[in-house]
Amino acid sequence: MSQLREFVADLMEQRGAVVEAMDPDMLEVLAPAPVRQAMGWPELARLGFGPERAPGAIAIGLEGDWLERLGALLAADGRFSARALSGPDIAPADPERVVERALELPNAVWRLKGMSAAVTHLLVLAFRYSAVSDEKREGLVWVGLNLGTGAVINDLLPRLRDALALTPDWQAPDETARRAAGPAWESATLQARLAPLVEHEVGAAIAPFLRAMRRRLERDRNRIHRYHDDLRGAALQRLGAAARHEGERAEAERRRETLRVEAIEREYRAKLDDLRHNYALRIAIEWVQALELTVPVQRLEVLIRRRKGERAIRLDWHPWAKAAEAPLCEAGPGIGRVRLVCDDKLHLTEPAAQQPCRTCAKPFCRACFPAACPRCGATGDALAAQSAAPGH
Repeated sequence: MSQLREFVADLMEQRGAVVEAMDPDMLEVLAPAPVRQAMGWPELARLGFGPERAPGAIAIGLEGDWLERLGALLAADGRFSARALSGPDIAPADPERVVERALELPNAVWRLKGMSAAVTHLLVLAFRYSAVSDEKREGLVWVGLNLGTGAVINDLLPRLRDALALTPDWQAPDETARRAAGPAWESATLQARLAPLVEHEVGAAIAPFLRAMRRRLERDRNRIHRYHDDLRGAALQRLGAAARHEGERAEAERRRETLRVEAIEREYRAKLDDLRHNYALRIAIEWVQALELTVPVQRLEVLIRRRKGERAIRLDWHPWAKAAEAPLCEAGPGIGRVRLVCDDKLHLTEPAAQQPCRTCAKPFCRACFPAACPRCGATGDALAAQSAAPGH
């Protein structure tokens, strides 16, 4: 809880409160009126952050609505920040080996044109997701983009956080370096690029929750089916027995059992509708925070060749991570390192973005035709995983 304690202490001081650390798990806060009203505290509050609650202390933790109260007090502060991150002045000894590890092209070839020192912009964003079905799951996902090359840097984010933690002094980005890193993306381009990436990360985060939810749904559906199937079977047996007899009494028995079977079937359908409503999944995603980093890189210029066409792409090697980023991806989330090159415009895409159309079986590039199949016009063929990366 030390990080939460430090965060609360910093926030209280910024809002005009007097804060005193009583012990590693305790704060004493003398808060002004706006803070007291927002947090529901007395003028002098003792806050506990450890597993054991001291007498008279208010227990602060991740449970309950404390994060919502702190977020309301924080308001828009801290939602966006810019920082410069310096890295060691090093370069890979074997640039071709770097490209070989970072880029896999099953249907094309590449050639390294050169490598030079450069500066780039990294955009790291946090999104809060909430998945609600019969139960609820909440969490944060982080995504990262290199605005200079268009590449996804999600696999480098753990090392980026370590590098930021080892550089506690906040360094504002130099304006000259920011201009050298290139212009910011347009809002529409950024949104189109982030949509499949965030969807992929949230899907991966809630996958265990969805598997557990489906097991519970299957269990409840089977239980309801067994119960109503037994009732229906017993009613059908009585109906069959009544069908072997004649007379008014037998006819009344047949009508009664027929109505019973219809009522059981109606109840079964209603129970299934209740299950669908109870297990319906609702997912909400909200942007929380953005960090723009200006960082030095070693930029690799790579020439891609496919049949008679060729194009140049940029691939950055990051000194602070001692690793290269994933290659540019112009359709799909861009998480992996395998790319296919299309014939028409030499787009680099994930393999799934050049799969055959599910309707007419014609392969086509989703970067060239993001809306529909060019042959049959079919949509809904996993075409939502498009990204409009800027041209390079």
